[in-house]
Amino acid sequence: MSFKPASFFLTALLGTALATPTLAAEQTLTLPSGASVGVEVTEEFTFTDSQTRHEEILLHPTQAEGASHELPEYCVLVANAQLSNGRIRITTQDATCIETNDAESAIFTGSFSASAYAQDGQYGLACDDASCTLSPGQSFVVTLDKDIDINAQDNPSAEINAARRQADGEGVANPIPSDQPDPDESAENPRSVNQPE
Repeated sequence: MSFKPASFFLTALLGTALATPTLAAEQTLTLPSGASVGVEVTEEFTFTDSQTRHEEILLHPTQAEGASHELPEYCVLVANAQLSNGRIRITTQDATCIETNDAESAIFTGSFSASAYAQDGQYGLACDDASCTLSPGQSFVVTLDKDIDINAQDNPSAEINAARRQADGEGVANPIPSDQPDPDESAENPRSVNQPE
């Protein structure tokens, strides 16, 4: 079984604008049912008559011919793969993605139901040999079985960074230095500031 490497598809995609997942104001990662994304395995898997199934394999985004959308660069999909009737049938279950925006980042983890389809539109990747291998660099497309709507998780590091910016005077909530009196308190009780008893 042979796959065309991901570099082969790069030329075909030049000048083609791929849609990106929608990030709503409340930080939600959304993709419509039927959207397709390019992926590849993170390690090599071999399928034979005695080893027809691999579970919890990891996929990550890459460019692939026929993809209509692209996932964030930092994204991992968990999938199962089954060799059946001369085709490797791959279905994904979950996804974890990190979307970065300057110094900020949002983490999305949730259900991601998609299936792999060959370039001929058939379900599963063709495997005509006695032994077939999926390797990094061999790109293919998975198509979403239903809408994806994943809310961002709490991000402690983002909260810490926001607090640091406020402490550095970059936010409206910049705290009053501890060695200076509160202006409001001084105005209400002027004799309480640097006044002898």
